[in-house]
Amino acid sequence: MPFVQIRRDLHKIPELGFQEFKTQSYLLNYLQSLPQDRLQIKTWKTGIFVRIDGLNPQKTIGYRTDIDGLPIVEETNLPFHSEHPDNMHACGHDVHMSIALGLVTHFVQNPIMDNLLFIFQPAEEGPGGAEPMLKSEIMQEWKPDMIFALHIAPEYPVGSIAIKEGLLFANTSELFIDLKGKGGHAAYPHQTNDMVVAACSLVTQLQTVVARNVNPLDSAVITIGKITGGTVQNIIAEKARLEGTIRTLSAESMVKVKKRIEAIVKGIEVGYECETSIDYGSMYYQVYNEETLTREFMDFVSENTEINVIECEKAMTGEDFGYMLKEIPGFMLWLGVDSEFGLHHSKLNPNEDAIDKAISFISEYIKFKGNQS
Repeated sequence: MPFVQIRRDLHKIPELGFQEFKTQSYLLNYLQSLPQDRLQIKTWKTGIFVRIDGLNPQKTIGYRTDIDGLPIVEETNLPFHSEHPDNMHACGHDVHMSIALGLVTHFVQNPIMDNLLFIFQPAEEGPGGAEPMLKSEIMQEWKPDMIFALHIAPEYPVGSIAIKEGLLFANTSELFIDLKGKGGHAAYPHQTNDMVVAACSLVTQLQTVVARNVNPLDSAVITIGKITGGTVQNIIAEKARLEGTIRTLSAESMVKVKKRIEAIVKGIEVGYECETSIDYGSMYYQVYNEETLTREFMDFVSENTEINVIECEKAMTGEDFGYMLKEIPGFMLWLGVDSEFGLHHSKLNPNEDAIDKAISFISEYIKFKGNQS
């Protein structure tokens, strides 16, 4: 089956984190159709571990793909658009999975000396599948000596990858702040504690954290993407909720930013005579590319394939693959897919020519790496 068609099949059935039941079933059906003599398949929640035994293994090479979708209503008008109205593969995980299946297929048919471990990971978009999957008994039994992964990049052309040694993606944390005061009639504000006013003040104050508490030579972002509060126009709001994200280039700055947020929220609590609570939700560790492996990969692809290797800048993007790289040396790369619309956009439409190109150059690299003595 062409891997572009697999991508389209998967694009139709996006599912949220730890709800990827149809996706897991589709992947298992395909994997079980392959020759099984060197193939071992184990499931973990809605994820899958796939091991291909090497001919004379000295190490294990790991490759990870993510499998979940996003709660976004698709607006692409593609003939294979999402059949789940409120969900979409708006981050390219359908492309990621099709590439991974292409790699598994290649190495089942063309085994190399070393073992290979392919990880189909759920819940990358939330609440985070990499960290618990890393701690699973299966991972501890089959733990690779190195690991790598890719992520589509709409801004780069097909036939190119972007990568750098060292820090690639930021530390990230979700941010949820709830405020509870005293509601009442709009005509009697003096008898209430208005949480819409408190929330507006809090949003303004949060913008001072990066400007005045983070080293200007470092980088951080606090974004409040959603505010909810109140019920109707003539009732003063008793409750309000802020939802956002924190991103920092250093783990130390993440700690500092959170402490400052907590201090500001305490001030809101006193100043507006309300109750507050903070929930940091999912927190992702930075993606740090191990220098030696990354440089070796970049040199190999540049010298042995037609892929254009671009040395990129670090980004405030978040990826829970960082947890795996924290324990296992490896790297992540951007794969150019040349889409007019960006990641998490309802009209994201990756160029599917990137799929076969990725399978080809990654296969060449794995063959090189897995046949070294």
